[in-house]
Amino acid sequence: MNISIETVKTLRARTGGVSIMQCKKALEEAGGDIDKAEVIIHKYSGAVADKKSSRELGAGTVASYVHDNTIGALVLLSCETDFVGRNPEFINLAREISMQVTATNPTYCTTEEVSPKAKQAALAVFKEEVKDKPVDMQEKILVGKLASYFKDQVLMEQPYIKDDSKTINNLITEATQKFGERIEITSFARYSARN
Repeated sequence: MNISIETVKTLRARTGGVSIMQCKKALEEAGGDIDKAEVIIHKYSGAVADKKSSRELGAGTVASYVHDNTIGALVLLSCETDFVGRNPEFINLAREISMQVTATNPTYCTTEEVSPKAKQAALAVFKEEVKDKPVDMQEKILVGKLASYFKDQVLMEQPYIKDDSKTINNLITEATQKFGERIEITSFARYSARN
């Protein structure tokens, strides 16, 4: 199949700059359909991120964002090597995440950080809300309500403020694919002069 360079460029722009060869391969697999190729790349990047999840983080960058001198955030975005840690695109990603933290004020980085006590408190409230639903549906509804409730509080699950079709987790996964290294938000802090 003959894939035009314009089609490859379009897919590359839509997937955050994944390599030209990976874009071409995904387009060939998708029979030239850009939408299908985008799904293939996202699926592949998730698998790549999973394979790299046990690698040691030894570098990174600290980025900040301050809005109107009254609210801001610091983010430590970690990677494996200084080569990636000093890359302007990597540094920009850290800044974008600090902007996200400034705008959304997340409580947790990942769902694993949500304490059992917080989950139990939310569960107690939601059990009251679903008590009149069919018993066989209650568990499924509770799972959905918990996920929805904590979605806004967990940074990795939040929709990206500049493109709500992606989550912060998607951005990290795409960056892992792009840079070929494990990437992780190690810590973040948000500050506000407002009470």
